[in-house]
Amino acid sequence: MASLPSILGGLDPTSDRAVFRQIADQLREAIDRGRFKEGEKLPSEAELVEHYGVSRMTVRNSFSILQGEGLVHAEHGRGVFVRPRPPVRRLASDRFARRHREQGKSAFIVEADAVGSHPTVDSLEVKEEKASQDVSTRLGSVRRVLARRRRYLLDGRPVEFATSYLPLDIARGTQIAEPNPGPGGIYARLEELGHQLDHFEEEIRARMPSPSEVKTLQLASGVPVIHLIRTAFDTAGRAVEVCDTVMAADAYVLSYQLPAT
Repeated sequence: MASLPSILGGLDPTSDRAVFRQIADQLREAIDRGRFKEGEKLPSEAELVEHYGVSRMTVRNSFSILQGEGLVHAEHGRGVFVRPRPPVRRLASDRFARRHREQGKSAFIVEADAVGSHPTVDSLEVKEEKASQDVSTRLGSVRRVLARRRRYLLDGRPVEFATSYLPLDIARGTQIAEPNPGPGGIYARLEELGHQLDHFEEEIRARMPSPSEVKTLQLASGVPVIHLIRTAFDTAGRAVEVCDTVMAADAYVLSYQLPAT
């Protein structure tokens, strides 16, 4: 690593911005410019104390700002490290392409393959249950659904938690109700059952996670989630699935192609 004076500037004594915020600003800029790489350890508290001539508490407050922004994470006894950037580019225009299902690949496997990561699924639960008001409305006023809950991991790291809701008259007694729905996932099974998929509608918002979501996705302090609700429609116009997904925002880039006409 280059010397600190060549990476970080000095403090501005005439600024009305608090010293710990000035230090956080300089560290943030150095991260953004790639002077500190993903996974690289930041200068220690002692090094920053010496460089800036401030107290340890001031440096810790600077680190706290960056942790709250999700830029860094602290490892006890080792130091503070730059968090990895989103590894997965989620291609909305391609991830549900029929050719992937015909190859026996689910959308998650396709995305993992694109970045060279190992995908796994755990915390799997499949059961029949009463539909919530929102899910019922989206599926055309059904009363009960088959719910499939699962957590997705990349290289052992939890990155999203999703629940699919399907009408019982479609899913009950089929492979969709099995823990392993088979190659291509539930969309391949839906099409085999005669529900050829026509289009998807997605609603996306960003928010801070609930305590249970922090635990499930093992989120660092300050990392938000992407909450996505997708409805799948067949060629007859029927809604055949609602998928409620919560994703770690630091694990994904959402990529879309929009027509110009």
